Amino acid sequence: MTEPASVARVVVLISGSGSNLQALLDATADPAYGARIVAVGADRDGIAGLDRAAAAGVPTFVDRIADHPTREDWDASLTAHVAAHQPDLVVSAGFLKLVGPRFLGAFGDRYLNTHNTLLPAFPGIHGPRDALAYGVKVTGATLFFVDAGMDTGPIVAQVAVPVCDDDDVETLTERIKEAERRQLVEQVGRLVREGWTITGRKVTIP
Repeated sequence: MTEPASVARVVVLISGSGSNLQALLDATADPAYGARIVAVGADRDGIAGLDRAAAAGVPTFVDRIADHPTREDWDASLTAHVAAHQPDLVVSAGFLKLVGPRFLGAFGDRYLNTHNTLLPAFPGIHGPRDALAYGVKVTGATLFFVDAGMDTGPIVAQVAVPVCDDDDVETLTERIKEAERRQLVEQVGRLVREGWTITGRKVTIP
């Protein structure tokens, strides 16, 4: 396979083990995928995701909120670190911090996040638990561009995951993660190869 004429630059933000990051690293190893991960940022030290990045030879940076006098200072520092790598796309792959106005001003139309329910149902950090408690028969994963709200940005793609009668939070979460990871890799590839437009709440990939 030949490498596309223009390979997109991607910065990935993480907070933990980096399983979604690894899936993207594996995908970008194929030149035809159309993207290269140029940096990985985290909000904490000593996490496995940073080790994954280092093993792949990808530069890393850490911006801990505790190291800055205010949340606004942290947001400015994170924005500067990401901007230094001139990304075409920024991907939140399990990044557990809400970015601020400066970051969204710089990257709001190209900052992707993934959520483990079918939004707008069950936003927040306990999506699978809340879906299970509500008794839904189908949930899933949503990929969206981040805005200033909580899981409210324009939706790129969604994948459905059935809820089984014997599911608990752990089994449901794990099945959603698998579907979420596949969707993330597929759609990031589509976005970087084909481009996108955002009109109101509608995301169009040509």
